[in-house]
Amino acid sequence: MNSKFIRGMSHGIPICLGYLSVSFGFGILAVKSGLSVFQSAMISATNLTSAGQVGGVDIISKCGTLLEMILVQLTINLRYSLMGLSLTQKLDKSFTTPHRLAASYGITDEIFAVCSSQKEKITPPYMYGMILVAFIGWLMGTVLGAAAGQLLPESISNAMGIVLYGMFLAIIVPPSKKQKSVLTAVAIAAVLSILFNYVLTMISSGFAIIISAVTASVIAALLFPVKDEEEVQS
Repeated sequence: MNSKFIRGMSHGIPICLGYLSVSFGFGILAVKSGLSVFQSAMISATNLTSAGQVGGVDIISKCGTLLEMILVQLTINLRYSLMGLSLTQKLDKSFTTPHRLAASYGITDEIFAVCSSQKEKITPPYMYGMILVAFIGWLMGTVLGAAAGQLLPESISNAMGIVLYGMFLAIIVPPSKKQKSVLTAVAIAAVLSILFNYVLTMISSGFAIIISAVTASVIAALLFPVKDEEEVQS
């Protein structure tokens, strides 16, 4: 059991280092939005989702409604439910319901990718070790970023705040080069976001995110439907 926990921690170190730099940008963004260091840290401690946290902080800073917050988080983080369902195929028998509920807290894109790549079954100690190390990196980066955002000059903190958006670009650019469906969805979402930001300003940021994400996804799905294996073989 201890060896599996340590192995999970070792596999989580690269994730921890990546989270440390990315969450640093979130910490700066949160402080700039009017939150304290403690509030920023609590958000990262209870939500391991970069895009969801950025969307949530934006709604908080603009005094959005609870309905906006719920719908935005549901839209942005729905993918984690699909990841969780996919991981059930690789879980060891020792992964009882309480363990599944506990581990679901730490399912992120990176942790899902590492767990999916493992040849053997995933055990609770292994996943807990990885989640623990990743969590430490995410929380520490947030605290350091939030503290730096209060101390550094505004010009420097603004520049360092771009780190988080750089991560988002790093996620969407590679698949956009390979798949027209992804490029189409990204382009539509970008156009709609600009439209809501500069023209349809009466619509709150929360609902703007929801409309942009859902509309882009639906249009891309209609234009580039995924064919079933039977259709491809025939």
